[in-house]
Amino acid sequence: MSRHPYRLDLPETVTTPVVVASPHSGRYYPRGFTRQTVLDERTIRSSEDAFMDMLVAEAPSFGAPLLVAEFPRAYVDLNRNADELDPGVVAGLRRPSQNPRISSGLGVIPRVVANGRVIYRGKLSLEEAEARIARVWHPYHGRLEDLICEAQIRFGQAILLDFHSMPHEALNSTARPGQPRPEVVLGDRFGASCDGAIVGELEAAFASAGLVVSRNAPFAGAFVTQHYGRPSRGRHAIQIEIDRALYMDETLIRPNGNFQNMKALITEVLRRVTGSQMGQMPLAAE
Repeated sequence: MSRHPYRLDLPETVTTPVVVASPHSGRYYPRGFTRQTVLDERTIRSSEDAFMDMLVAEAPSFGAPLLVAEFPRAYVDLNRNADELDPGVVAGLRRPSQNPRISSGLGVIPRVVANGRVIYRGKLSLEEAEARIARVWHPYHGRLEDLICEAQIRFGQAILLDFHSMPHEALNSTARPGQPRPEVVLGDRFGASCDGAIVGELEAAFASAGLVVSRNAPFAGAFVTQHYGRPSRGRHAIQIEIDRALYMDETLIRPNGNFQNMKALITEVLRRVTGSQMGQMPLAAE
């Protein structure tokens, strides 16, 4: 039996407009894919948001659905549009797209992993690329769209918390002299994907848990926040990036001694934001 593209953990009763997702923590590497790559097992995992699904695993206990990718980002990147195909890794494209993500090798079928390390010796066929997108991308986003629609119908709006992790070194360029280094980055596309009051409440929850929080630098959000974040239509999306060094050994790709503490901290953040009035709209006058 083929592997399902995602895992969905539902609460007994949905009690919040919040939907929690982890699109980059998938760790099922198909055997055919591992035979194609020139990278070793550890290097191919370097762009994976390893263990993020475990850190947010308690979301359903607070009434929020949890959607988790099963396939890794190096296989199909769910935070890209399905048409962001890179001619540097996919052969036979009739009208190649171009944007900074594709140019850097980070399209929907990535050409590289962390630090620009090339995944393949040659190119994939267009048929294989399209088959991966059909197998993984479309089912995941179809289910995410359903969850957001269901939340909006039930509560008047939906709030997507899209959890990611960032390499510790990614913050080197953003740390200001004399200022604490950010540990959490909230990306709302500079206000375009989420109401500011919702972002403020989430920021306060992380800050109350003792973490240093910044907004939109160096990560403002990519396809998921851009596509699903429509505040004027009652749809809010926030990309949440957490420093990997807080909970894992980035070299060995395994939880570190602070993992359980970080899980407890994120669980408390989820409890707080799902139990608050975050995102609840006032009733219309009769």
